[in-house]
Amino acid sequence: MLEPVYQLIETVAPVAWLGPDFMKRAFLAMIFIAPACAGVGVLVVNFRMAFFSDAVSHSAFTGVALGVLLGINPMITLVALGVLVGFMVTRIKERSDLPTDTIIGVMFSISVALGVVIISARRGLSRILESFLYGNILAVSEPEVGVMALLLVAVVVFLALSYNRLFLIGINDALAHTRGVRVKLYNYVFAAVLALVVTVSIRVIGILLVTAMLILPGACARNIARSAGEMFWYSVITALVSAVVGLALCFYFDTAPGATVILVSGIIFILTYPVRMMRRSF
Repeated sequence: MLEPVYQLIETVAPVAWLGPDFMKRAFLAMIFIAPACAGVGVLVVNFRMAFFSDAVSHSAFTGVALGVLLGINPMITLVALGVLVGFMVTRIKERSDLPTDTIIGVMFSISVALGVVIISARRGLSRILESFLYGNILAVSEPEVGVMALLLVAVVVFLALSYNRLFLIGINDALAHTRGVRVKLYNYVFAAVLALVVTVSIRVIGILLVTAMLILPGACARNIARSAGEMFWYSVITALVSAVVGLALCFYFDTAPGATVILVSGIIFILTYPVRMMRRSF
């Protein structure tokens, strides 16, 4: 199915590390997932929702365990449970006067505890969970690459229609409401999109590092951007550079792909942080 794309990659980028087909699939997966995470990650940074994405990603323990237990594809139950957790956090936040971080912490604890209970009761599940824990981009299949491409298209459409409104909600939801923005609706839709991005990205990056994939590009962009638009594009560029450089490095040094990509993003953050400090001093 992807053979014409493989040939195009060989023509445009005839480098050794993109020679094997599994590296081409990994490259395509990263090219699709990285900008999706970066675009949504700008809003995560703006909303201060890093802990929220952590809660969704860790619900994957339970999602995968339930999938295996029920004989369903674990990716289906993983995504479904991630979206459910996102909706529940948003709903309880609306109906309760508890601090947001407390609500997220409660959902985080329940989802992880339930997953651990299921795993402990069903021996052998821990081995299946390992690939989701650390990610395994080199084993990504062509159908999974297709799902990631569709996810990127969905995220692009979503952000094109709602980026400015969501950014305003992140700054001041009361002000957004006075400007006619349907704050509750956008909060639910954003929670669903974020949950989808997090759960699909777990296959590539892993449960332990998926939040970093969301946060680091946005944090790098915040160091150097002067506007919301610049922040978005700098975040996407950072994610793509990190993805390509990280994959190349993991091929030559035989390191974990997801972790290597995140380390490259971390280095970019360290290099851009002095720019933010210099601006504050003037």
